[in-house]
Parts: sequence; C-alpha cells; structure tokens
Amino acid sequence: MNKEPLLKVDNLKTHFNTATGIVKAVDGVTFSLDSGQTLGIVGESGCGKSVTSSSIMRLLPKNGHIVEGSILFEGKDIVKLSQKEMLQIRGNEISMIFQDPMTALDPVYTIGSQIMEVINAHQKMSKGEAREYAVKVLKMVGIPEAEKRLKSYPHEFSGGMRQRVIIAMAIACNPKLIIADEPTTALDVTVQAQVLGLMKNLQKESNSSIILVTHNLGVVWKMCDTVMVMYAGKTVEYADVKMIYSDARHPYTWGLLKSMPKVTDDPNIPLASIPGTPPDLKLTGGSCNFHNRCKYCQEICKNKCPEMKEVEPGHFVACHFSKEELVEMERRGGND
Repeated sequence: MNKEPLLKVDNLKTHFNTATGIVKAVDGVTFSLDSGQTLGIVGESGCGKSVTSSSIMRLLPKNGHIVEGSILFEGKDIVKLSQKEMLQIRGNEISMIFQDPMTALDPVYTIGSQIMEVINAHQKMSKGEAREYAVKVLKMVGIPEAEKRLKSYPHEFSGGMRQRVIIAMAIACNPKLIIADEPTTALDVTVQAQVLGLMKNLQKESNSSIILVTHNLGVVWKMCDTVMVMYAGKTVEYADVKMIYSDARHPYTWGLLKSMPKVTDDPNIPLASIPGTPPDLKLTGGSCNFHNRCKYCQEICKNKCPEMKEVEPGHFVACHFSKEELVEMERRGGND
C-alpha cells in the first residue's frame, strides 16, 4: 500500500479581487510532498510562488481568496478549516520562514520574548521552561551566547543572525512542514551557504519537509529533491531535480537554465535572458501564458491553454509540443 504524501495540493486557484478585475495569481497548481523531502518552487517574480505558500498557510490579504482546489495536509483539507483550527496548525505543524527577517521580527520586542511567544502558543510550558527551550533552539541554529542574546532586539543582530532567529522560531515547535519563502535573498553569498546548510542539517535531524520558494536555481540543485517551475500562476514543469537539470522539457525552463551564470562563462558576453514580459494575470486562461515570449509559439498556443501531461514517470510538463517537436522547430528556426 502506497503511503500518502504529507502534503497534497490539487488544482489550487487563488484569486485577488482588485478595482480593475480579478487577478488569477495561482491558477490550477498541483503538487505533492512526502515527509523528509524538499520541494523547490521556482520562477520569475510575480509567477505565484509566494501566493502558493501563503495559500497553504491561509495567510492571504482580505481581497485574496482560494476559489477552487484542495490542500490536503496529513489528509485534512486546509481550505475547509476554520481560522481557529488554522491557529493550531500554523507555527505548530506548519511553519514559515519569511523573506525579510527585519520585517518578520517585531522591532520593539526582544528576540527571547518573540520566540517564547511562539513556544507558549503551542506548548504547555511554564515561563522558565519556555525560556530554557528558547535558549536551546537558539543554540540549535548557531547563535553564540544564546542565553545572553535572548535580551537583544532585532536591530542588534546582523542580517544572517536575524535569519537564524527566524529559523529558530520556525522550528521551535518541531513542525512537520517548513515553508521557506526566499530565505536567503537579502543575505551575502557566504551567509546564504551557512543558512542553507543549517536548514539541511535541521531537516535531517527532525525529518521535516521543506517547501523552498526561490529564484536561485543553484540553491535548488543543492537543497531540493523535486522542483516545480511556475509561470504566470501556473505550473509549467514538475519533476525530480535531476530530471529538470538534465532533461527539461518546457521552453520556459530552458530559458531559466540558460540564464544561470557559470564560472566558465566569458565575462564579455552578456548573460542570456528571456525576452518580453509576463502577461497580465487578469487576462490569462485562454492560451498558453508563455506564448508571447516563446520562440516556438504556434497558433494552438495562442488559442488553447496546455494541460499538464506526464511525459515520463514523475515528470509533468504543460506544453502543446513534445521535446522532440520543439527540437525539430529549433532546427527549422523557431516559429517561422
């Protein structure tokens, strides 16, 4: 009997009501995640990565709504839970590491009080026990003089140390799922490596699952087991990380991989880029969202939205054409 995944998202659609129309920020996303595994969600800014994460946490602004689909966490549909029930899950079973640690931490409260607030919300501990546990989790994430630093305020920490505090808050209740939304964006390369290594080690110790939202394909290769490539609210490719790097099938994924800088690149040659801009998310749905930027675009791409197809076991692609057909178009000169 196959074991059910920890998280299973099916046909998720999250829309925002605006003065100028309905923005389809997430428009039919499907994926699953097993215990102890890491899923990377990649794509350009505005593709729906963070909205997908916020939908799982049910942390959407007032004009944002999940209009269709299900989010099964250990068999329970998060979409159908009340806010009171979600309070028991957030921070306890599912936690989130936010992109900017300076805005995620309250500047007027000490680090210790903020970590202890998370602990007290879900664990039955005395004030003294909560303090001892806060020191323990700070030590786990590599904060020196942890007991002393409990009294510090966020502005007294460097960017890397603040991110470690955010991770400490995220793991304080031993969650089964951690959602990391661009956790290393504001950090320099050395600190990025330290933070990612810390997350990987903590995952091994606790067997927690991670959803890593990022635009950095190098980080994906190092951290992830599977990858979901998003574009304009939709999944365009979903596969094992090695499959994505060795046998990508979607033109957008090809563009992302080509735009990665390499040590062997000639510094005098500009980095490859994907021409054009993403579509208006109020107007999508009747065509392939990538058609206006794709050199392989044909008439069907302008008039029909491609469905996700399993092209090989575990490898899903949303394109009207097979890899062989795209290669043949390339040989003949794109979409001419």
